[in-house]
Amino acid sequence: MPGTEFADGAPNWLDLGSPDTGAATAFYGAVFGWRFVSVGPDTGGYGFFQLDGKTVAALGPLTEEGARPAWMIHFKTDDVRATVRAVATAGGTVRMEPVDVMGEGWLAQATDPRGAEFALWQPGRTTGLDITFAPDTLLWAELHTPEPAADIAFYQGLFGWRVQEQQTGGMTYRVLSTREGEQRTSAFGGAAPTGLGAGDGPRWVPYFHAVDVDAKAEAARSAGGTVLMPVDDVPDVGRIAWLADPSGAVFALLQPDPRM
Repeated sequence: MPGTEFADGAPNWLDLGSPDTGAATAFYGAVFGWRFVSVGPDTGGYGFFQLDGKTVAALGPLTEEGARPAWMIHFKTDDVRATVRAVATAGGTVRMEPVDVMGEGWLAQATDPRGAEFALWQPGRTTGLDITFAPDTLLWAELHTPEPAADIAFYQGLFGWRVQEQQTGGMTYRVLSTREGEQRTSAFGGAAPTGLGAGDGPRWVPYFHAVDVDAKAEAARSAGGTVLMPVDDVPDVGRIAWLADPSGAVFALLQPDPRM
């Protein structure tokens, strides 16, 4: 994960759409120690999750009828309009055309050809999250899809991602890196076949850094969350768990192997 020096195509923002922002604030506060800071009265209840005064994610109320609670990973683009055109050309769906977010940046939302939703962020005054790759912050972004090779090709057309294949647990896991930088240190996520983790359908899942994943999973359960995939060891990766918050939004925990 490349920290907060966001290269083109790297995850640079993360937000949660929830039907109950008060309950979400209480839950993530109990699990990660995050504090919610409202942006202001003109943003429809949108605000920031902060840790020690630094923004680690954001939270807003669900406004679309039928929308399900979910974490949305945003990827950096230097030209959001060009990226949106590339999405449509490559068979994806543009759910929201680019909009100027009060000078902070340009936002668009899309769905890839297999059905995984994601967003685009072209920085203005706000480049992205204040901190990642630290305890209780975003550590990894993982795509679950029935056709990893085909889906990755779609994103490569948008961002030029590089891919390194690894064999683990009898399946091929694909580590994703940005176009620029040394491939290992610019890795920000991976792609796995649908069904590896809990939850149905193609999706992007954020992994948060856990110093003690067992304790975090128990804290989530005590705060009203659900353990979808119990804590387990992944060789050469670390200890992981999949969870859902009280509204059903899916996320994961990773306690990295010290050798990572």
